[in-house]
Amino acid sequence: MTKVTLNTAMTNDEQLRRQLGEMRRSYGDIGLIEANLPDNPFTLFRQWLAEASANAHIVEPNAMVLSTSDLTSRTVLLKDLTEAGFSFFTNYNSRKAQAIEKDLRVSLLFPWYVMERQVIITGQAKRLSENLSDQYFATRPYGSQIGAWASTQSEVLASRKELENRVEEYKERFPEGSQVPRPSHWGGFVVTPVSVEFWQGRYSRLHDRIRYSNDENSPNKQDVSRWNRIRLNP
Repeated sequence: MTKVTLNTAMTNDEQLRRQLGEMRRSYGDIGLIEANLPDNPFTLFRQWLAEASANAHIVEPNAMVLSTSDLTSRTVLLKDLTEAGFSFFTNYNSRKAQAIEKDLRVSLLFPWYVMERQVIITGQAKRLSENLSDQYFATRPYGSQIGAWASTQSEVLASRKELENRVEEYKERFPEGSQVPRPSHWGGFVVTPVSVEFWQGRYSRLHDRIRYSNDENSPNKQDVSRWNRIRLNP
């Protein structure tokens, strides 16, 4: 049996700080070579998303961290991807939705740690059409549809029982098997990117960072199908 010796002279905080300082791993040799990269970031993103989806160690490959101008971040799920942008759905009365209504600028982060990859997207969010929100809502499981009605997202909840009672009320109103309409306070946002940065971990912290941009400073800003691609220092 291996004997573990603890440094009793160190406080818990000191031991934690030491442990954090010693936490490091060596990344692989798989890199990003410009000659092999597509001109459009959506093409590369779809490839990376497919590879993340095929990786059994990534629980939700479409999970992304949404950050808004109120300096808060939360995880949402990517539910559609078109040339228009990255779409997700939420309660329009939630904190994140209210922050977006005040300032359309947002960022998205896909943290695929297992694959030593991440993608950072910055852009502007806007509401999806009611028709698109209706279409997606109709595909949701019954329980999720009822939950959209029952949850007053981000508001104070007195108890779990209060939420469960509202769920039962809406189940009576919309029995399982019936058509559950989309609540007017629930729908989608699409984030149209102005930059998409692909990060690939490399040895000695000499990571690869490739950024695609199509913003107001881009010489191709009149043609949204064209992107500038640059390499950044790690």
